[in-house]
Amino acid sequence: MPVCEVYLVGLAAALGLLTTLWLVSLALRNSSIVDIFWGAGFVVLGWFYFLLAPQGLPARKLLIAVLVTVWGLRLSLYILSRNRGKGEDFRYVAMRQAAGASWWWQSYLKVFVLQGVLMWLISTPLLAAQFGATPGLTILDGLGLLVWAIGFFFEAAGDWQLARFKADPANKGQVMNRGVWRYTRHPNYFGDAAQWWGFFLIALAAGGWMTIFSPILMTFLLVRVSGKALLEKNMVQRPGYREYIESTRGFVPWLPRKTKGKGS
Repeated sequence: MPVCEVYLVGLAAALGLLTTLWLVSLALRNSSIVDIFWGAGFVVLGWFYFLLAPQGLPARKLLIAVLVTVWGLRLSLYILSRNRGKGEDFRYVAMRQAAGASWWWQSYLKVFVLQGVLMWLISTPLLAAQFGATPGLTILDGLGLLVWAIGFFFEAAGDWQLARFKADPANKGQVMNRGVWRYTRHPNYFGDAAQWWGFFLIALAAGGWMTIFSPILMTFLLVRVSGKALLEKNMVQRPGYREYIESTRGFVPWLPRKTKGKGS
């Protein structure tokens, strides 16, 4: 099946999955279940592309399918465990209240269709890596795996360390600045972005240079839209957070800066 045809079928699959999820959200009156499905949706698309594009290099096809599965399932399971029993996220509650009685259809367009289209666009490296049968794996594949592994470490370690920090009542009201959080204020978002740059490098090994828009878009969303920018807008008033901003890198990890209070 030609790559363009597979890609269009992928769009139909993404919209079909998100439409089904939207119907479930109406029954539950909880639009934030879409966040749980974000990672798992890429897993579905990744294996969908794997099955519909048999002409690529088998080792590369399997490599990227396994990597996106590990990334996506870990993310979905983490969000599921984090949100269990907490009801609808405050962002969707605010949107529901603003929309009133029309939220049932607005949620479909503004939340579920939007995320389905974004998922489809960002998934492009997963498709490109399924084509372009090179004689074997290349240095780009290895570099992509390395970048992915670094990203996975920061995202998984950041989530795990933050969950343990919040579970300790003694840390209530404090700012998490330990572990990987010493080197970046958002290790989980950085790790997420890094993994998509890893996927792009693997796609690049198959000739998919045009898919560079995918990690750029993912990084932009994580830094400027739904990730870092949104979180820090709510966190900046917390005691100690401004000092944390002064001492710790915003996204890409690096050694902590010395603050004025520490003699710099």
